[in-house]
Amino acid sequence: MKSVTIKEIKLHIVALPLVELLKTSFGAEPFKTAIIVEAIGEGGLTGWGETALKTKPSYGAETVLTALHVTRDFLIPELVGQTLRSPTEVPAMFKTVRGNHHARAGLEAAIWDLLAKANGMRLADYFAAHLPAGNAPRESAQVGVSIGIQDTLDAQLALIQKRLDEGYGRIKLKIAPGWDLELARAVRDRFPDILLMLDANSAYTLNDAERLKALDQFDLLMIEQPLAYDDIYEHSQLQPHLKTPICLDESITSAHDWRIALRLGAGRILNLKPTRVGGYTESLEIYQLCQQNATPLWIGGMLETGIGRAANLAFAALPAVDLPSDISATSRYFDPDITEPPFELAPGSTIRLPEGPGIGVEAQRERLAEAESRWREHNPFAPLWS
Repeated sequence: MKSVTIKEIKLHIVALPLVELLKTSFGAEPFKTAIIVEAIGEGGLTGWGETALKTKPSYGAETVLTALHVTRDFLIPELVGQTLRSPTEVPAMFKTVRGNHHARAGLEAAIWDLLAKANGMRLADYFAAHLPAGNAPRESAQVGVSIGIQDTLDAQLALIQKRLDEGYGRIKLKIAPGWDLELARAVRDRFPDILLMLDANSAYTLNDAERLKALDQFDLLMIEQPLAYDDIYEHSQLQPHLKTPICLDESITSAHDWRIALRLGAGRILNLKPTRVGGYTESLEIYQLCQQNATPLWIGGMLETGIGRAANLAFAALPAVDLPSDISATSRYFDPDITEPPFELAPGSTIRLPEGPGIGVEAQRERLAEAESRWREHNPFAPLWS
């Protein structure tokens, strides 16, 4: 494998308007915000990564501005000037920086893309090259769609019908206390046979166990992260009382966390978000844990732009990712995105991998600049960075 010397790293803070707001149990934001990482090697070869974050510390503790500070002032100095043979070398270079998984993931993703391009490989094939034999990627990934909380049941049902008509084969609905049983019952009455899961985003406690148990009657694929965002133990107390599998999300931030969760029986399915666990190197370790334990696995999303979406799609094409992932078509989120070509839903609720090297999509410089201007114009925190 060819090595690459990192010559320069540029950061672009962007804000993209969403086609539809995605309301969860902790609210909604009008724009998709992110830090786009541009890593430049010899001869101007460029790798792209995405630090997918919100402006508020809602999903996790990091925000766009905290990630900017850590990335610019602590992580980039460790990378620039270094010659790398593999992106798996990057986590050790960041060992003096604790936490800040999203910031680390965005930089590491750019290095994965850069080195894949240097070696003339699609990112999915480059991931497989870092796994044992037998992990060649598929040419497409099975995907589903996530639907936020709507104002009325009628609006919710209409949006589900719209997504089914578009060809999505798995529906994920956001829930919260008071917007759960009635919702699930109405959906099952209208759509008795769809593949359905519910995502609580940590909105419940063990005191809600009976309410969560009542969801068993609706033949759900899973309930995602019902309890606290940083909890594993109480999920292990809840799971034995439910027939429906618990899927863990926010509380798994490393392979170590997932080993604990498996040992305790805290969940039967994993939503792996590479940005949440610090990048694709850690994700590959978690992937192998799921493979060894025959644990159902899918790749979650953070409303990524085409840059982060392309990398997640490459990972979702690996064979042990055996449930539909939250990587919907570009038109579900952005019009336009900052990359070309767009991702389109194919028959069988799939999205095909791009054919080019690395992430396989191209950042559009004019759109990137517009998204940066939008961040500066519309975000109240923009003056805090320069």
